[in-house]
Amino acid sequence: MLLEVIATNVKDALDAQRFGANRIELVTGIKEGGLTPSYATIKQVVQNVSIPVHVMIRPHSRSFLYDQYDQEVILSDISVCNELGAAGIVFGALTKENTIDEDLLKKVTARVKNMNLTFHRAIDESNDLLAAINTLKNYPEITHVLTSGGVASAIDGKEIIKNMIELTSKSHIKILAGSGLSIENITDFIEYTNVEEIHFGSGVRKNNSAIEEIDSSLMERLRRKLIRG
Repeated sequence: MLLEVIATNVKDALDAQRFGANRIELVTGIKEGGLTPSYATIKQVVQNVSIPVHVMIRPHSRSFLYDQYDQEVILSDISVCNELGAAGIVFGALTKENTIDEDLLKKVTARVKNMNLTFHRAIDESNDLLAAINTLKNYPEITHVLTSGGVASAIDGKEIIKNMIELTSKSHIKILAGSGLSIENITDFIEYTNVEEIHFGSGVRKNNSAIEEIDSSLMERLRRKLIRG
C-alpha cells in the first residue's frame, strides 16, 4: 500500500518522510483544497527529502475553469517543477459543461516530460466520473487519478472508486483515494475497493486539523494498519 501525505512546507515534508509516507503532495492553501506552492518551497522540499514529491499545479481556488492567462501560469509552473526536480505534478481542469478540459490537458501532457501526472479531484466535479476516467485513459502521461468518488468523503464514494479501480486495472493509471479516510475506516475501505494507493491530509495531523502539524502517533497507527492489511 502506497501512502501519499500532504505537505505544506519543508518541515511537513521532512515529518511525512520520517513518519513513513511513501510520497508527498506539496501544496499551499491547504484549506482551499491546495494551490501551487512557491518555487523556493518546491526547491527546498525536493532537496531535503528522498521520497517523491508531487507538486500541486492550481493557480486559484475559484473553480477548475482556466482562462488563457491561467493556462500560461499553469504551463510555466509545470516547467519550473521539472527544472527543480519534482517527481510529478498534480493538476485537473474541467470545461463549463463539467467534462475533462482536453484542450488544456493536451498542453499539460506535452509539458510534463518525464514527471508523473496526477489528475486531481477536479474529476469529482465532473458530470460522469466513469466517462471522465475513460477520457483520461487516452493520455499515457497520466499516472494517477486522485478521487473521493464524486462525493465529499471517499467512504461514501467507495462504490464508484471500486468501479474506477476496475476500469483502470489494466491501464497506466493508478487510482489514488483520498478525502474522509481515517485510521478507523481505512482497513474496511481498502478491503472493499482493492485500492493500492491512499492519500491523507488532515487525517494524520494533530487534532485532525488541516493547518496543524503532522502527528507522529497518528502516522504510526496508520502505518501499522496498512502493514497488517
